[in-house]
Amino acid sequence: MSRIQLTYSTSAVLHALGDGPRYGFDIINATGLPSGTIYPMLRRLQRNGVVTSRWEDAADAHRRQRPQRKYYNLTTKGETALADALQRFPALASAALPAGVPDPR
Repeated sequence: MSRIQLTYSTSAVLHALGDGPRYGFDIINATGLPSGTIYPMLRRLQRNGVVTSRWEDAADAHRRQRPQRKYYNLTTKGETALADALQRFPALASAALPAGVPDPR
């Protein structure tokens, strides 16, 4: 595992995940970053052990009449990275992000 670069964009994604699991479009809405930035970043963060992901139950998505969602969550390493990010970019701490969508568990 390599050390992650704490850019403002990466820090914004970590901040969005700080309140719990979110799916891709929810992270896009929370950060204002485009999907072409978010999804590669999430894959990189996952490779580096900063986030984990899991697919929601297909039957739950079907019951809600929508595609299945992949939820991302911070690991312990991700929580440490978020704390570092908030120190580096203190304005993020006061940034109001839209509330995350409840985890469908």
